[in-house]
Amino acid sequence: MSKPDHPQSEQPGTKSNQKLWGGRFAESTDQLVEAFTESVSFDRRLWRQDIAGSQAHARMLARVGVLTDAEAQAIVGGLDAIHAEIAAGSFQWQQALEDVHMNIESALTARIGDAGKKLHTGRSRNDQVATDLRLYTRDAIDELAGLIESLAAGLLDLAEREADSVMPGFTHLQIAQPVSFGHHMLAWREMILRDRGRLLDARKRANLLPLGSAALAGTVYPIDRHYVAGQLGFDGPTENSLDSVSDRDFAIEFCAAASLLMVHLSRWSEELILWSSPMFGFVKLPDRFCTGSSIMPQKKNPDVPELVRGKTGRVIGDLQALLVLMKGQPLAYNRDNQEDKQPLFDAHDTVAACLRVFGAMLPNLTVERETCRAAASKGFSTATDLADYLVKKGLPFRDAHHAVGAAVGYAVTKACDLADLSLDELRKFSALVEQDVYERLTLDGSLRARNHYGATSPEQVRAAIARAKKQAERL
Repeated sequence: MSKPDHPQSEQPGTKSNQKLWGGRFAESTDQLVEAFTESVSFDRRLWRQDIAGSQAHARMLARVGVLTDAEAQAIVGGLDAIHAEIAAGSFQWQQALEDVHMNIESALTARIGDAGKKLHTGRSRNDQVATDLRLYTRDAIDELAGLIESLAAGLLDLAEREADSVMPGFTHLQIAQPVSFGHHMLAWREMILRDRGRLLDARKRANLLPLGSAALAGTVYPIDRHYVAGQLGFDGPTENSLDSVSDRDFAIEFCAAASLLMVHLSRWSEELILWSSPMFGFVKLPDRFCTGSSIMPQKKNPDVPELVRGKTGRVIGDLQALLVLMKGQPLAYNRDNQEDKQPLFDAHDTVAACLRVFGAMLPNLTVERETCRAAASKGFSTATDLADYLVKKGLPFRDAHHAVGAAVGYAVTKACDLADLSLDELRKFSALVEQDVYERLTLDGSLRARNHYGATSPEQVRAAIARAKKQAERL
């Protein structure tokens, strides 16, 4: 008789299931199922949140008379000891105990006896894990918000340093108009501050307590959910027990905000990759943030922004994984939701790493000011200034636009810039042109002319920086 291709620790009918939930089962779990269903290999990451939630739950149970004060103290003290063991790396995680919750509860019972068996009174792993995940998401948001603030501060310093530096502004990746390099950095800052706002807005919806919803219907015990919410820093308890245990909107919303943040970092990366290439030469990345080639000794590769650009797809994938995970689930909790943690953890880790490396790299950029200025002088970047000059002389804008287009065409044939045309040549296209036109055709004149709130003149860039510094004090 051939042996089975996977071992089983017990034969059917053997009453030996040692799981904490195993009373109803006549067999031990198949080893294949044991390995397939375990989550402790990744959800152990929630240990801090799990212990904090359990301690608050125990205090509440004593408060309402379900536990004695001595039992609650034993539980809280035992969990403190387990916290220290895990932090020190000496805690023994067991796959057979499935997840972070059962590992900690089993260790607690082994440490303090029957009082540990009473901890799970009035709750389920369903509301327990939902609580842990909300605590984790809240912590992740707080971390990312702090990293964004640091990156925004670095951009502000760079913008201040380069407020007077001229670079070409692009549309369609074609040279459009001159802009201040500092103005460009402030644009990046606006993008990530919106990301910070989205994360903090998502935090409000994450910061509600599901604990006390039990498996799906609530509990028969006289629990005080508002007390537990206060203990854990939640704004209050969730309203509906069915929704509470099955909701993962907060995780999806976190990954959505993280995905958009990564899209912004990816756009920056694309610009940095272009700007640092010899074809542009606008910036130099610090050597310590670049790598070389295994075959071409001259290469200095912008690996950091390239990897950030690549990791953006990974975070967007995390969002898609959660959306697809949830799309077909009926109420209430389903085991599918074991798959919610890895995308959430991965999105958090990836975004945090990208923010850290950008926060260290960007303040150390070397801006090649003369190269940027030379590039801004190409592509007839002051053509719009000439059109605006004619409008101020009384010519309708569409006529001015046509006249300047013709002048650009003429300059193309001469392989020169508009500013290089003589006064007589410019007057061929409009008799309104006078000697003062050349003030408008310079790069600095173009920048200075855009002197209103939110525009690119160095004066306005400095005003924006001053506002941003006051804003940063309130963050």
